[in-house]
Amino acid sequence: MPSLDADMEAGTLVEWQIAPGQEVKRGQVVAVVETQKGAVDVEIWDDGTVEQLIVQPGQKVPVGAVLALLRAPGEAPGAAPIAAAAPVSAATAPSGAAPAPAATAPAVSAPPAGALRHKISPSARRLAEELGVDPATVQPAAADGVITRDDIERVAQGRKSAARKPAADWHIQMRAAIAAAMSKSKREIPHYYLATEIDVTPAMDWLAQENLRRDVSTRLLAAVPLMKAVALALREVPGLNGFWTGGGFQPAPAVHLGMAIAMRGGGLVAPAIHDADSKSLDQLMAELRDLIDRVRGGRLKSSEMTDPTVTLTSLGDQGVETVYGVIYPPQVAIIGLGKITERPRVDQGQIVARKMLTATLAADHRASDGHRGATFLAALDRLLQQPERL
Repeated sequence: MPSLDADMEAGTLVEWQIAPGQEVKRGQVVAVVETQKGAVDVEIWDDGTVEQLIVQPGQKVPVGAVLALLRAPGEAPGAAPIAAAAPVSAATAPSGAAPAPAATAPAVSAPPAGALRHKISPSARRLAEELGVDPATVQPAAADGVITRDDIERVAQGRKSAARKPAADWHIQMRAAIAAAMSKSKREIPHYYLATEIDVTPAMDWLAQENLRRDVSTRLLAAVPLMKAVALALREVPGLNGFWTGGGFQPAPAVHLGMAIAMRGGGLVAPAIHDADSKSLDQLMAELRDLIDRVRGGRLKSSEMTDPTVTLTSLGDQGVETVYGVIYPPQVAIIGLGKITERPRVDQGQIVARKMLTATLAADHRASDGHRGATFLAALDRLLQQPERL
């Protein structure tokens, strides 16, 4: 069970998208897990063959619990089955505490190598068709390896658990998770804050001219050049891009920009746009649109939730001119961008109207200092004065 939130302690397996005996490739979506912020597609990190499914749909298990057993390429089948993860319940995982260990349930043995499906009773097959359950993704509970109606109903129940959860309860749980993560951040991370006003007139004028040359469907949002400038500035100041772990700072080899996006039912998530510093504005626009659609639809990938190396948040569309963020551990910085507004500026003795943006930085004082933070904001300002080079 991957950790998909800073304060995540457990998750519920909603459904498997693989079956024992199936070959899988790194990056393939193999399961759907429900967290306090919605359903997440879990990707696998290695190539191999599925040997055994340990956790059943509908079961809630702690972070770090084994979900499935994978046989590496070339490895002989027949590895000894391992015990199923202990489910998390109100008794084993009280609110705010780590889940306590419980007695393990018997594991379901893997079928012989090459067997992609279990036997299924005719009535169970009819029920599976009615409920839209693929029998290949169902692990039978009975020792004889035959899929029963109870197995089908269990999978269908797990798949629908998120939808049936009362909206009020889900919102309360999500707010509690956010509160716990942000309280931990403020308690453990020595934040420092910087802010600067940036004249984005050149960038916005260039964007307006660029969009005039484009079809409506390919036009860029104002957020896109800002994202690219932030990513390039982080490339120049790598001390803000990485993680505080093991008592020290570990710089990240790439800029995976976490974009704070509002969820339809309330709350925020910050999935990653990978390698944001090396992508074109068109690529960033396409990926941002895709992320927003999937956040609002409640489906993200586990790598998008776990990979961000820094977070960018903006409340400009809500009219907020200055936003100071709270660092999302183990990251060491969060950048805030406010609303672009016309303000009076003095230019060569003349008062002129310019498009201005307030950019802020909240950073971890263990990993960097104010001088380094100021260097980043200066780089961001400089990059936005040359938008044609983004």
